[in-house]
Amino acid sequence: MQTLPPLGALRSFEAAARHLSFKKAAVELGVTPTAISHQIKLLERHCGRPLFRRRPRPLALTEAGERLFPVLRDGFATFAETLSTIREDEAGGRLRITATNAFAARWLVPRLPLWRAVHPGLKLDIIGTDAVLDLGAGEADIAIRYARRPPRGMPAVELARDRFHVVASPALVGEAAVQLSPTGLARYPLIEAEWLPGDTNAPTWGRWQREARAHHESVPDLAGLVSMRFREELHAIEAVIAGQGIGICSDVLIGPELASGAVRRLSRIALPGYGFYAVSLPGHPRRAAIAAFVEWALDCAGRAPEAGRDPAAPSPQPSL
Repeated sequence: MQTLPPLGALRSFEAAARHLSFKKAAVELGVTPTAISHQIKLLERHCGRPLFRRRPRPLALTEAGERLFPVLRDGFATFAETLSTIREDEAGGRLRITATNAFAARWLVPRLPLWRAVHPGLKLDIIGTDAVLDLGAGEADIAIRYARRPPRGMPAVELARDRFHVVASPALVGEAAVQLSPTGLARYPLIEAEWLPGDTNAPTWGRWQREARAHHESVPDLAGLVSMRFREELHAIEAVIAGQGIGICSDVLIGPELASGAVRRLSRIALPGYGFYAVSLPGHPRRAAIAAFVEWALDCAGRAPEAGRDPAAPSPQPSL
């Protein structure tokens, strides 16, 4: 292994050669001109040749100094650039978030100004898709999975859990409408979003009418009366808000509209929903940035991390 001179001697020489002044180099490095002179003498002893012509003034580089200076200058510039990149990767840079189209559009995007206010150096790439992206293949850093239970084998934190309510715009059902019976609901256009075929507990009109039969004697076939069905949950929500029909919507995704009265609950019967889980790979190199996002999302959702628990660590299984 080759023996290198002390880093302090190299830094002193590079600064002095750049300024052609021991005094200016001392100011830049926060030391005295005598200390700069001492460090350069150490480097000259290491090289076996003088690096500066000190007489007559002004200060000038020798041939050996002219050979060494550009190498050190470019090397320190490369070091600085690499260290800056490493810092950005940890405390800044870009973090790729994948979420369902509905969650991205109705929950995440409206809150991004809050993110920029507290983490201006950490930029986000938002990937709205209902497809399950492969975290192991590097397609995203964090996935917001929408599921009954947390995915296994990866750190997951539940950000929120929703419930599904029968809702409509007052423009459709009237300002005075508060509760409607199943028969009353059947008088309006019904809207539904598509769910996975195998999910028998999905929040569909068929699932709701089965629940309603435990509370009402007369429940029409609401599933057969659906007049608009959307593949995208986001589109179904927008249609409900626009007053085009009555839908069964997630209280997490229509929270602002429920709060403002833009949509109203029309029944006390609600269906259990799913959890929104922030999922990442164990041992991810961007662990600090991921933890920052998860903590921020929990704060936005009105929940704080459990005391002493790593926000990027797996959460316990919820009881359903």
